[in-house]
Amino acid sequence: MADPLDRPIWAALTTRQAALAQGDANARRYRPEISPFTATRDDGQASLAALATLAEPGRTMLFLQADPIVLPSLLIERQTAKAVQMVAGEPFAVFEDPRIERLGLKDAEAMLALADLTKPGPFTLKAQSFGAFWGIRQEGRLVAMAGERLKLPGLTELSGLATHPDRQGGGLGKLLLTYVAGQISARGETVFLHAYGWNEKAILLYERLGFRLRSAMNVAFVEVRTP
Repeated sequence: MADPLDRPIWAALTTRQAALAQGDANARRYRPEISPFTATRDDGQASLAALATLAEPGRTMLFLQADPIVLPSLLIERQTAKAVQMVAGEPFAVFEDPRIERLGLKDAEAMLALADLTKPGPFTLKAQSFGAFWGIRQEGRLVAMAGERLKLPGLTELSGLATHPDRQGGGLGKLLLTYVAGQISARGETVFLHAYGWNEKAILLYERLGFRLRSAMNVAFVEVRTP
């Protein structure tokens, strides 16, 4: 039996985040206003046919999985990348820090602006639909954040880690990463995350903090093929 983390988007959309899904038993995506993440159950013809029905001209789909990405003829890869999936070897400790605050819907625009500056991955005004986010403000401005994204049984992905360019190098990212990981661990869940393969600096940091490499991952931004 395949490990659910090999296709984490599919596993999330068919379990803990099924309420956020569009699609059927063979292909699903998050509602477009939440995320472009899309996945199929497998690479069979039924799954590829179901995937084609989810495609909308002008709207991007994003795939993240360990297996090579297989698409129906209607769709084409516009951009691909290699990534790594890392899993925490041990639970993280829970701690408090007065600088860290829980973010809410009123913070959505500030969160999106920070994500646009730092490019932590696909991010929308509805990113909080995935789960909780926390941030740090300085001089009234949101300068760092991190939160939860994909949720599988017993597992939660740490994502959205971003620090304003003016504040990078000050340890805020590490602080928020360990804080959010502690919140996830406190629920008895295992923390996992993803990083682009070229981001060696981030991967080394995650390893120092106790994450281990689980799998290489394939990433593809996909659109409807134009004539």
